[in-house]
Amino acid sequence: MTDQVFIEGLECQAVIGVFEWEKQIRQRLLIDLVIQWDNRPAAAADDYAHALCYDTVSKAVTALVEQQPHELVETVAEKIAALILERFGAPGVQVRVAKPGAVANASTVGVRIERRAS
Repeated sequence: MTDQVFIEGLECQAVIGVFEWEKQIRQRLLIDLVIQWDNRPAAAADDYAHALCYDTVSKAVTALVEQQPHELVETVAEKIAALILERFGAPGVQVRVAKPGAVANASTVGVRIERRAS
């Protein structure tokens, strides 16, 4: 399938990091998603009921990221991928989690993963 739904620059405020000082504050994470999704049924019917709702996905991802602390952006990425595949039934997803300002000489650092439904 070549159809994709994307969400770029989803900003979340998360307790994220391995250092003790990081566990006491919220830091900004930026999340990009590329979700494999068959857009043909929604397009053919011009019907929202057949579309993947960007707002619903964004709210679910934000809640997941912000509800509990994590040490690693790798963990956050894996949890987001699992959410998209399981809750929304997507056949595949690419997840990019960026942590701006984490490294002094870089604008951002993070991870990018791609997962498929089993």
